[in-house]
Amino acid sequence: MKSTLFKIIGGLLLLAIGVFLGRTLLSSSGESTVPMPSTMQYRNIGHSGDTTQVAQRKEFTGQIIEVKKGGSIQEAVKAANPGDLIRVFPGTYSENVYIDKDDISLQGVVIKGEWPTLNGNHKINDAFLYSGNGILIENFKIINYKGNGIMGQAGNNFIIRNNWIIDTGVYGIFPQFGKNGLIEHNVLSKIADAAIYVGMCDNIDVLHNEVFDSVAGIEIENSRHCLVENNYVHNNTGGLLAFITPGLPIKTAFNIIFRNNFVVNNNHPNFGAPGSTVASIPPGTGILIMAADDVIIENNIITGNKNTGITIVDLATGDPKANDPNSEGNPDRVVILDNIMFDNGNDPTGEIKAIMLTQLDSKGPDIFAYGGGTGSTIRDKNRYRTFGLDGYGPAQIEDTKDIKTFMLNAPVPPRSVTDQELGEITYYGVCAGCHAFGTTLIGVDTQIIKEIYVDNPQGIVNYITKPLNLRDDYPEMPPQDYLSEEAKMAVAKYILQMTN
Repeated sequence: MKSTLFKIIGGLLLLAIGVFLGRTLLSSSGESTVPMPSTMQYRNIGHSGDTTQVAQRKEFTGQIIEVKKGGSIQEAVKAANPGDLIRVFPGTYSENVYIDKDDISLQGVVIKGEWPTLNGNHKINDAFLYSGNGILIENFKIINYKGNGIMGQAGNNFIIRNNWIIDTGVYGIFPQFGKNGLIEHNVLSKIADAAIYVGMCDNIDVLHNEVFDSVAGIEIENSRHCLVENNYVHNNTGGLLAFITPGLPIKTAFNIIFRNNFVVNNNHPNFGAPGSTVASIPPGTGILIMAADDVIIENNIITGNKNTGITIVDLATGDPKANDPNSEGNPDRVVILDNIMFDNGNDPTGEIKAIMLTQLDSKGPDIFAYGGGTGSTIRDKNRYRTFGLDGYGPAQIEDTKDIKTFMLNAPVPPRSVTDQELGEITYYGVCAGCHAFGTTLIGVDTQIIKEIYVDNPQGIVNYITKPLNLRDDYPEMPPQDYLSEEAKMAVAKYILQMTN
């Protein structure tokens, strides 16, 4: 009996030694254990409820290009063809990556906690710029850039997912003039304007992100059909924002849902660029609606915001310097459903503090509405401390649970741009995020640019290619030298003929 037992133990021991030696001697490096890239799964044929499949519903048929420490992501993009996947392994990459091709996926590979890191060293302007359609960017750490972490320039059908973005200047994630996109599972902090800024876009889902220590958390500007859900937005100056910026080519913002978000303790001092739109956001603002229409606020936890929980204002109140006769400045048909709101308004500032003092109250309200607007409703006004909601009727809907996504059932076709449209599209996709007509965003008012460069489009081209920071009151403009000479001249001529 004893000898049999020893034989069994000896056999198990030999088996364990064999397994150990086999793994040690026959296996390759740990890189081989990296799982199949998730983009393979998300590019499946057929539609499901997964919004990632809506954005990129294709079978993967491309090549996999690997970039390892010491290599160049931009060189891999140059070598890639539409449909290819670029996998970037851990290491530090100090570069600007510009993607002007369609259907390119960039995927960081995280091994034992080590991320592929794009570090701008506070010298490079942007980490990723894309103008192609069907772009995927996931699993990157992006730090220390001067302009943007990830910026889209008129690209449709994008996915920006699972990135870690810290201190990237003006914007963290900034799709501009894009359609049918998904921004999910990103963590962003220390952004001087908006951590996530959806500008002049349509059909965008912003899901499961965490944004903190920034001026604006998640900002939906001059955009339509946007779902902002299940985000953790804390310690920003303002948490969630939906508004119209006058002077931009897209004049409307509507059909926006803020749902199931945690909007907590957004009391960070405002460190936005002086004179910019976000520089006027009072610290302690949970949710701000300015001139946007058909906004639904549902099932959010809104707490600890010292100025107000929700502020709803028109352009005349929120941006009195704005002058755009083509922008309708009232927030119409705002719908406030069930939300959990407490401990807001403990230390109001500015106009809200003054207005509340006229009511013999030193606290700010959960919900503050001021200025114009019609057709707005609320589920149960008595649940909250409110000001200015006398004109709000009872809500006509109970919830929005039937709306799963605002993304489209199929990818949007690429834009077909004629020579005549090139200047307009370049302005929409590249310039308008910082330059508006008749008002200040980040850069100089477009009207002033017109006055400086009268009948001199080449002067604008020269400045676009190699900007000089001539004004202390504006941040340095990043060079747009990656644009073609045709696009630079076209946008220069477009700017000079703009009237609003």
